Amino acid sequence: MKRLTITLGLLLTLGLLGAPAQAQTGTARGKVLDQEGKAIPEAKILIEYQGGRTQKYETESNKRGEFIQVGIYPGHYKVTATKDGYQGSQVDIRISIGDPTMIPDFRLVSAKAAAAAAGPSQGEIRSQFEKASKLTQQGQLDEAEALYKEILAKAPSVPEVHYNLGYIYTQRKDWTNAETEFQKALELRPDYSDAIIALARAYQDSGNAAKAQELIDKAAAAAPNDGKLLFNLAIFHVNAGQQQEAMEDLLKAETADPSNAEIQYHLGTILVGQNKVPEALARLEKYVSMSPNNPQNLATAQALIQALKPKK
Repeated sequence: MKRLTITLGLLLTLGLLGAPAQAQTGTARGKVLDQEGKAIPEAKILIEYQGGRTQKYETESNKRGEFIQVGIYPGHYKVTATKDGYQGSQVDIRISIGDPTMIPDFRLVSAKAAAAAAGPSQGEIRSQFEKASKLTQQGQLDEAEALYKEILAKAPSVPEVHYNLGYIYTQRKDWTNAETEFQKALELRPDYSDAIIALARAYQDSGNAAKAQELIDKAAAAAPNDGKLLFNLAIFHVNAGQQQEAMEDLLKAETADPSNAEIQYHLGTILVGQNKVPEALARLEKYVSMSPNNPQNLATAQALIQALKPKK
């Protein structure tokens, strides 16, 4: 009888020791839904412990999008839901013992919807831009315009697209739309010197030389080391017959951008007009030596050199 009592006591003790083992774990419950609130079945659920040791649990959602995982060691976890064709989602949460820990509903976005929201890729935009640029160079302006507008419908903040549209409008002498597009390019990139120069030329070609001069003067003053702006400012002075101002700006442009051969050509022609023959010859010969790509100016420079050189 005594032995029986001891045995029963041992069994009762073991039972009492075994019961708390169930209570030392927690349970996680949640749902996986799409953006419209519809259940996503068979989504993979990964529950990873974040407490410094590797411990994870895996389950999946049922037909109602619900999932449950029992026997989880309490602590801080990262819970991730994934499903083919959807963008994954995750949440950090602490799982406790006792009542089930409710995981906030996962709302997965389909990969198609995510791609649409993200808009076109940089590669796609670049490819369309290159195609439109080629059409422009080939003189197919209507086709190029349509493609540029298609790009802007997807990505309206590309200054180069507005600039190229402005160029198309200048070819048609549509000065109003040209001005609008160049100004949009400058709103997106205020230091876009090509757009500044193009807008100034549009003003000049449309009969508003004063506005063109004001714009280029202001831009050059704001960027005193921009060789391109300084050179174009000089050309505006040349066209206005302001030779001394043009000379000063050309010398500044030469310092900022000594590789621009056209600076030498215009310096040479101004010096010819001032009857400074040796200086003019030096500039024009330097121009020719730089292998310029303006055939008309090159021919003029060569003719001037022949005329100015002392006859033997």
